[in-house]
Amino acid sequence: NGLKQCLSEFRQQLAWVERLDVTSGQVVGPVSQSASSKDAVDPENDFQREMSFYRQAQEAVLEALPRLRKLQVPTRRPDDYFAEMAKSDQQMQKIRQKLKSKQEAMERSEKAKQLRAMRKYGKKVQTEILQRRQKEKKNMLNAVKKYQKGLSDKLDFLDEEQTLSQGNKKGSASQRTKKGPNAKRRYKNQKFGFGGKKKGSKWNTKESFNDVSSFRSKVAHNKGPGKAGKGGKKALNKRPGKRARQKMKSRAR
Repeated sequence: NGLKQCLSEFRQQLAWVERLDVTSGQVVGPVSQSASSKDAVDPENDFQREMSFYRQAQEAVLEALPRLRKLQVPTRRPDDYFAEMAKSDQQMQKIRQKLKSKQEAMERSEKAKQLRAMRKYGKKVQTEILQRRQKEKKNMLNAVKKYQKGLSDKLDFLDEEQTLSQGNKKGSASQRTKKGPNAKRRYKNQKFGFGGKKKGSKWNTKESFNDVSSFRSKVAHNKGPGKAGKGGKKALNKRPGKRARQKMKSRAR
């Protein structure tokens, strides 16, 4: 009785829009639908307990929204609404850096996992190739032994070996043609030519014999510039004789 009297003394008779209190009972959800009573939620089960709280809050919101709209109270935040954040910019920056470092660590871990998978696959392929080669070698040796002992007169293993060698040669030749010459070879080709026939490359042909476009009469008759001497002959710088060279050496000493 005393508690009820105190409650009646400090209770304020205000409108619901000032109080915004909504009371709802336990809501039966998918988790507790199979239960026979409303008190079937196990309090020790965290998932069921949190789900019951969530559904009770959802039921209160669904009950309060129509009443607020009826009273013409806005329930959505306006676009120009400004509120100070609870956390400072430094704290948010630390959180961003932590999230970024965590994401980078996950990416590095994923790359390392992919590399390990690729190495494992490459090792598996290499093992399969070695096993296949050993098997082929073993089959060929068995065929040779049978032929030597006279148990078989077939020489198919020789044909298989020949086809394999030809296939390897063709593969290597195709690889060479696809690869092309290296930089050193291209430089030498550009400097010295591209090989081919060189003997008789300067011989005249019918077309070169009839082509007189490069003929210069002044050059042919020693009448061009820089000609000196009698009869237009070019003055040649001849090497001095042996005696003259010896005299020059003795003077130099």
